[in-house]
Amino acid sequence: MEDQKHRILMVSDFFYPNFGGVENHIYLLSQCLLKLGHKVVVATHAYGNRSGVRYMTGGLKVYYIPWRPFLMQNTLPTFYGTLSIIRTILVREKISLVHGHQAFSTLCHEALMHARTMGYKAVFTDHSLYGFADVGSIHMNKVLQFTLADVSQAICVSHTSKENTVLRSGLPPERVFVIPNAVDTAMFKPAPKPLGRNEIIIVVISRLVYRKGADLLVEVIPEVCRIYPNVSYLEHAIAFGVLCFNAFLEHGFVQMQVTWNLSSHLYTCVKVRFIVGGDGPKRVRLEEMREKHSLQDRVEMLGAVPHAQVQSVLISGHIFLNSSLTEAFCIAILEAASCGLLTVLPDDMIVLAEPDPVDMVLAIRKAISILPKIDPQVMHERMKKLYNWHDVAKRTEIVYDRALKCSNENLIERLSRYLSCGAWAGKLFALVMIIDYLLWHLLRYWKPTEDIDEVPDFILPKNHDGKVLQDFNAEQRFFFPFFYYFI
Repeated sequence: MEDQKHRILMVSDFFYPNFGGVENHIYLLSQCLLKLGHKVVVATHAYGNRSGVRYMTGGLKVYYIPWRPFLMQNTLPTFYGTLSIIRTILVREKISLVHGHQAFSTLCHEALMHARTMGYKAVFTDHSLYGFADVGSIHMNKVLQFTLADVSQAICVSHTSKENTVLRSGLPPERVFVIPNAVDTAMFKPAPKPLGRNEIIIVVISRLVYRKGADLLVEVIPEVCRIYPNVSYLEHAIAFGVLCFNAFLEHGFVQMQVTWNLSSHLYTCVKVRFIVGGDGPKRVRLEEMREKHSLQDRVEMLGAVPHAQVQSVLISGHIFLNSSLTEAFCIAILEAASCGLLTVLPDDMIVLAEPDPVDMVLAIRKAISILPKIDPQVMHERMKKLYNWHDVAKRTEIVYDRALKCSNENLIERLSRYLSCGAWAGKLFALVMIIDYLLWHLLRYWKPTEDIDEVPDFILPKNHDGKVLQDFNAEQRFFFPFFYYFI
């Protein structure tokens, strides 16, 4: 089983050309699985005029299903509307395993449901944390319980995420694996020359929405700017020297000592500036905050930042501030740390804070105080060893192997798990699966599997060592995103 090569369908509403942690995770994991010899196909909804089938770097095939997003890049829930097209993709590509990503994704839930109906093994990866009290979380947790009732294995990106997922879904802990995110350290490198410390730049790159903690930034940024006035070390030294000299002339040494005691806090008064990258509904609040406190010269709003330009923004700062409320394992934090910014990682690279403005301000002050001890190049080298996508792919292989070893069950055996999801919800879930099963058999009668053409595998040319020819990649990879045909 260890030598078996898998044929994997990655499914999520979140994929390129949209940018985010889930999108990066799917793409980079797929690239590493392709290098290990597996076949990987991605299915997502259409983005604008990007519909049909396209090839990306490394021969990664992407189905942009002609299904338009309904809300927050999610497709409209239909339960059975995607059954036909998911079945066609599974048969055409000779898929052996379906891997869904993100509990927010409607397409992910529907694809996993259809895959299990047709007897395919299913794996689910959860990328976020959810609560238990608000209406939205209660609804999402019930949907997750329905989906995970019949998945073969599940993956979480952190131990906290695993605990959260197990509590929300009722999934047995032994079926949940922890595989952290990683970072492309070849892309995210520190600045060639260390930045000066006369001005401390704090970088924020995030979608400006509630769950990313944008409201916390509205309170934290003005307070940090108040604590650290917009003056330099030299200006402080001159002002303090004049103050002490005047005190000595007027009152002697004793008063000078008092002046020193009253003004000793000035050593922390460095020049601090914020760079905020990202867009979203909460951007208006940040703009209003900047106007209200007259911080136009200290808070730079970049708007949406293309992923190709993220590294250039990160290396312009010293500290990366992440205020997310629901992040299970933020890839942006790894990217910032790989660029040498002080952020959230091992003990000597970490400053944690509660999601409270006062505590976050204290954490920023602590980060500024330990900043001289940080060596960006050393941090980058450590990131190479700690968080590697090839290691993530090999660990994911193990989960796939275990999923394929799971026994096949008939509909009656599977329904018992859905019935255990609640007195009323369990019966509803079972009814949904029975209808899905009947529709699948109707589709098999209307369009037999034998009538669906199986597509040949796209294989990149390799040399005698089994490595992809670099000349081919350099000349042809540019054209992959522009080649497509309609389903």
